[in-house]
Amino acid sequence: MALINTWLTDRFDLDLPVVAATMAGVSDGRFVAAASSAGILGGLGVSGAATGDWITEQALAAGERPYVIGLQLWGVAEHPDQLEATLAARPAMVSLSFGDPTPYVDRCHEAGIVVACQVGTTAAARAAVDAGVDVVVARGGEGGGHGVDQVATLPLLQSVLDVVDVPVLAAGGIASARGLAAVLAAGAAGAWIGTAFTTCAESTLPDGVVALLANAAEDQTSHSHVLDIAQRTGWPAEFGGRAVTNAFVEHWTGREDELAADTDELARFAAARDDRDPEVLPVWAGQGAGLLDGQRRPIADIVDDLAQAADLLRAAGASVRAEVG
Repeated sequence: MALINTWLTDRFDLDLPVVAATMAGVSDGRFVAAASSAGILGGLGVSGAATGDWITEQALAAGERPYVIGLQLWGVAEHPDQLEATLAARPAMVSLSFGDPTPYVDRCHEAGIVVACQVGTTAAARAAVDAGVDVVVARGGEGGGHGVDQVATLPLLQSVLDVVDVPVLAAGGIASARGLAAVLAAGAAGAWIGTAFTTCAESTLPDGVVALLANAAEDQTSHSHVLDIAQRTGWPAEFGGRAVTNAFVEHWTGREDELAADTDELARFAAARDDRDPEVLPVWAGQGAGLLDGQRRPIADIVDDLAQAADLLRAAGASVRAEVG
């Protein structure tokens, strides 16, 4: 029986209304299996350059419980085998984000897959619903990794809940039971949580990157295009990325065109990144990084902490009843 009942827990037989975000380079099949076993919806993160064979391999490792595959639509356009492998894997949900989901929604529905789409504005939420998606992920600018940085999570969530008639998941800056309780109280069907799981034992991040994350304070992340330009990843210009701020990001922010044209600097960046130099290393994380304790705990332990949201909601309800009474 779910600790907190919402559309998300009922639809996917979960214990807690939480999705472990689809984080490319962090959440593989093993990560998904651990998250799903812990009673939440595990997310398989697919990079824009991933092959269909990689998705197939990781889907097998994800196990039999419901999970979600996250596709970057600009990557699908270049690698259509990603969509084919996803449809063949039959995840419970697919996240079609960072592009127009319209051409792909019907095929996912025909395969019996629930379709989600991450949005960063109310207008984008309306467009996603018009495209036929089943779930909207309202991601505020404080979220880690890629997205837009126009509206914070709480105002975005309020606005999206008012204008769409599909379930809404909240994302961005939710890294504790208090954050989960807050978005559920506002009306979200669940939380899409990334940063809180990046340092877990099942994360694919190496220990050195985990240490950088654990030492980052709430004000030590920044949203920019610098790291994508430096890595030449192909991300569309409309989507920047929030990562732990380092010397490279600080130096090149506001000089992105100059960086893109400086082949020598790009070569130096690549070499320093490969050497895991902390002054250049891309470490994607949201403002919830300030809540990380640095321990590589199992996902199940993090889920247990998040489950305290049930007690917080009960306490808040009792307090409101006492005041009204």
